[in-house]
Amino acid sequence: MTQDREPVATGGCQCGAIRYALYVAPQNAHVCHCRMCQRATGGLFAALAGAPKADFAWTKGEPAVFASSNLATRAYCRDCGTPLSFSYNRPDARLYVTIGSLDDPGAAPIFIQYGVESRIPWVRFCEEVPSEATGDASPDAAAFFAGMQSNQRA
Repeated sequence: MTQDREPVATGGCQCGAIRYALYVAPQNAHVCHCRMCQRATGGLFAALAGAPKADFAWTKGEPAVFASSNLATRAYCRDCGTPLSFSYNRPDARLYVTIGSLDDPGAAPIFIQYGVESRIPWVRFCEEVPSEATGDASPDAAAFFAGMQSNQRA
């Protein structure tokens, strides 16, 4: 049971209504510049770090969840609006938390930038970090994203 395990990382929303624990170090820390992540966070990109779903638990409160597409859901605090997590709707998918919602965001340095086809032209940071356009990783990734239907509205 995850509640009996010692968390490696913790985090939560700005009002304190929602808290979570990761039972492994944050993995695959990255930023995503895609339009869905920009809209979901209200920022220029989403900064995310993940863990296998079995190594993650909500420890206080229950977040609200929005299906941003037919492929993924995003959790947020319904009281203060803090974006908290992102996960693809696949059994093997990791759950990603927003790096800014971690209690120690410095413990999750990014190693790649995704969705660079939508990067705002004047955004310049972490230029030495490798980057990848959405779906460029493999034919499987391209096929997966080709079936995406956004639930976000312009």
